[in-house]
Amino acid sequence: MGIQISILDQTPRSDGQTSAEAFSATLQLARQAEAWGFKRYWVSEHHDSHRVISSAPEILLAYLAAHTSSIQLASGGVMLQHYSPYKVAEQFHELSVLSGGRIGLGIGKAPGGLQASTAALQENQAEKPDFYQKLETLTHFLRRDFPESHPYAALSVEPETEHEIPVFLLGGSVESAKLAAKLGIEFVYAYFINGDEGLLKAAHAAYLDHCQNTGRPAKFHLASIVAVTPSVEEAKKYKDSGAGYKVVLEDGHKVNLGSKAQVEKYLESVRQPYRVIEQKPGIIAGTEAGVADKLRDFHQKYGIEEFIALSPIEDLDEKLASYGRLAAVVREINKQLIGNGVG
Repeated sequence: MGIQISILDQTPRSDGQTSAEAFSATLQLARQAEAWGFKRYWVSEHHDSHRVISSAPEILLAYLAAHTSSIQLASGGVMLQHYSPYKVAEQFHELSVLSGGRIGLGIGKAPGGLQASTAALQENQAEKPDFYQKLETLTHFLRRDFPESHPYAALSVEPETEHEIPVFLLGGSVESAKLAAKLGIEFVYAYFINGDEGLLKAAHAAYLDHCQNTGRPAKFHLASIVAVTPSVEEAKKYKDSGAGYKVVLEDGHKVNLGSKAQVEKYLESVRQPYRVIEQKPGIIAGTEAGVADKLRDFHQKYGIEEFIALSPIEDLDEKLASYGRLAAVVREINKQLIGNGVG
């Protein structure tokens, strides 16, 4: 089988741009992705951010579904720790019905913001949420397979949908990979946050191993920063993108942050020992030939069939040109795979 490309769009807002203009760019990119034959268009959830402004992916997905006709759409992802699994299941059932079955549900473990937004989102929660329990409950709602003794066994999720809603866990650790495999859901490795290929290899091995043990089908995807440039020289400015950071607290809580300033702001209210780990993002940048080589390498090493591309390019026209080159790269790779009897 060949490979497929999807897009992760965080709805970035540049200096001087309005929110309406940023969402207009998201719609333009989604429509173009559909025209190019990209598999899926993912939209993110961030809070209290002036740079990436999509805070309600379920609303943006409805808007995109109304203005596209064939491309699959997904949250990348819903930050489940803040929400009721039942409410999320209802929302995505409704989206599935309205879109004709084009909706996927990506779930994130992260808060999508810092302490202030997290506190506001969890204002009515009496205790710290158990993420695993919430995700397990959500999968039962979507599969309609609660044990008969469960208090939610007779509870229906309305509106009913005749379409299966694919569920993905988004993460960048062995722990997350094992969790996805245990629950029998698809896993998206966040290479764009941590480009340590040793960790990627370990997460991939853990996911496959646990899927085999449970008899569940294994679907492992890779989300990477991708820029396809006219020249090798132009690609260098993206390959040299700055580091991100992971703060690990003594109680085991972890949070990924994009800058030193965010780390400093986050640590202002931390009252326990912590570690700060620098992380280099995973970046696939180069000419069409160079990007093709990297995609083929990941495909051969890990059997990855769906790559999710996050563009580092700010200018919309340049971003569209890069994604257009990426579409051409994928067509050529698949032509070669079919010619070699692989597709």
